[in-house]
Amino acid sequence: MRGADSRRLHTKYSKSQPPPQGASAAARAAGLDARRFSEYLNSNMAIRDILIAPDPRLKTVSDPVDTVDDDLRALMDDMLETMYAAPGIGLAAIQVGVPVRVIVMDLAREGDAPEPRFFVNPEILDQSDTLTSYAEGCLSVPEFYEDVERPDTVRIRYLDYHGKPCEEEARDLFAVCIQHEMDHLEGILFVDHLSRLKRASILKKLQKSRRLATAG
Repeated sequence: MRGADSRRLHTKYSKSQPPPQGASAAARAAGLDARRFSEYLNSNMAIRDILIAPDPRLKTVSDPVDTVDDDLRALMDDMLETMYAAPGIGLAAIQVGVPVRVIVMDLAREGDAPEPRFFVNPEILDQSDTLTSYAEGCLSVPEFYEDVERPDTVRIRYLDYHGKPCEEEARDLFAVCIQHEMDHLEGILFVDHLSRLKRASILKKLQKSRRLATAG
């Protein structure tokens, strides 16, 4: 996801750089102790290509994850690096062409310590009746922002970076972002919440941009 506020976000941290001040907060957010966070920063990460709509792969319903193992953690590491480089605040695995139910996220504002989050097999257990509207954008639908209404509070269950079961309540931007990313796991883009006319217009412009880029 790239929300309206995320246009203010620049680079957060890179594993090729020293941990920023407050990195211990990021370690706690990621569920890593100091030693494991140091290992995490020093391991190899790769920036992957992000699929751009109307790529048909983005309409894939992602498969549940059987086991949170080192291969899956490597995917999550790559996804996090890819998200930061974009830059964005959330990314689903299908956006890098891997159809599994995995999401990474960081909602820290510019200047704050990074707060990487990892969600494997996320589920919404409950949601509020109150809706909130947010100008959403998407790394797979670049340069477009549109208001989307969603429940302002959701209760979610998921596995973390180590496969530990977690349950928590998401509010405000966290609620918006997790719902946006979970839509990706079902093959749904934020433009699918818009009118047919507006959605068609955006996708047509993206197709034209792709043709021009290919021709160039």
